[in-house]
Amino acid sequence: MLIVCIVFAVFLLMGMPVAFAVGISGCLFFVQHPELPATIPIQITVTETQNFALLAVPLFILAGNVMNHSGITRHLLELATVLAGRLRGGLAQVSIALSTLMSGVTGSCIADAAMNSRLLGGEMLKRGFSRGYAAGVLSYGSLMAPIIPPGIGFILYGTVGQVSIGRLFAAGVIPGLMLWGAMAMAISVTARRRGYQPERAQRPTLREIGRTSRAAVWAILFPVILLLGLRMGVFTPSEIGAFAVVYAAAVGVFAYRQLKRAGMREALEGSLVDVGAVMFLLALSAIFGYGIVFEKIPEAISAWLLDLTDNPHAVLVLIVLFILAAGTFMEGSVLIIMLTPIFLPLVSQIGVDPVHFGLVFIIAATIGNFTPPVGGAMFVVCQILRCPIGEYTRESMPFLIATSAVAVLLIFVPEIVLWLPNLMFGPP
Repeated sequence: MLIVCIVFAVFLLMGMPVAFAVGISGCLFFVQHPELPATIPIQITVTETQNFALLAVPLFILAGNVMNHSGITRHLLELATVLAGRLRGGLAQVSIALSTLMSGVTGSCIADAAMNSRLLGGEMLKRGFSRGYAAGVLSYGSLMAPIIPPGIGFILYGTVGQVSIGRLFAAGVIPGLMLWGAMAMAISVTARRRGYQPERAQRPTLREIGRTSRAAVWAILFPVILLLGLRMGVFTPSEIGAFAVVYAAAVGVFAYRQLKRAGMREALEGSLVDVGAVMFLLALSAIFGYGIVFEKIPEAISAWLLDLTDNPHAVLVLIVLFILAAGTFMEGSVLIIMLTPIFLPLVSQIGVDPVHFGLVFIIAATIGNFTPPVGGAMFVVCQILRCPIGEYTRESMPFLIATSAVAVLLIFVPEIVLWLPNLMFGPP
């Protein structure tokens, strides 16, 4: 398996697409073991695509794309401006408020970062924000997207690790709001030093808040309806994905009346590309995962870590550091698919709640999207704003510190993560 991992790393450094790097290097494992039937890679690839639980992934991707064409973004931007426009930092505060409100719609930090960069990036530069600072805010602000439900990362982790997706969704609400607060504080401190002014001078009136909230209520209710539907047993995770598509289409057609035939076609076309990429990666990752299980890699890593320490907090810190390092080279969904079978049995063995670990895991894996050398959200934002990577890295450090501080707090105080899941679904 060591040779397989080396070949995988070489393929990544060569710039090969991750799905092909995973699949080809995984097939090399079977070349090393001629006693295994040659048909196994084909069988497990096809079997992975037949996993019913994974049906939620394409459905939520489609729901997000439909919502993006339904007029929700404009209403949420108005609400974000009313709520955060008076805070020091102006459009920077508006951008993270919008990211938090949009998180239930996109479910993807890269999609959220790209959308906000196109909506607000140019205006931030016109108002005097440096390119590196604007890029840092817009990329790190999208961290809330996969944390506040419904995040695709939770669905992947819950499916691979056999963990309740409803409890995972509930676990993301409070940490997502904490990340918003940490980013808002970091922006306030840095904006004061740089002289960035508020977007509006007056406090919002109750009438303004009520008007903009009513206009955006359908988007705000989306994650609430999902959680209640799962809690009351009305939907399974896969069924609620189908409901999300119907809900998104109904909001666009009947509530906002902005979803037209052309917009629906664009949403379907975009979803085909997104779903194809995700499912292709999932299918080929199964080949790689077979070798990991066959060689008993999880047991070996567990024994090695437990030889170092059996303190749950120390083990979690070591795992998070590894995920952060790996996240600088691989996209978050790849890490979730590949590392969940390795680390979840270990943390369960030492008494860490799988939901708590999943939340911390997904935050750590997502932060990798904002860091060099291959952070997906970082590249998208820097390309849109034409910002050098070096300038981005230097000026985004306050946001890395703020989000990392929240992650550390969540590691050592699991009650923050587990309070809402236990309240809604009861103790595990």
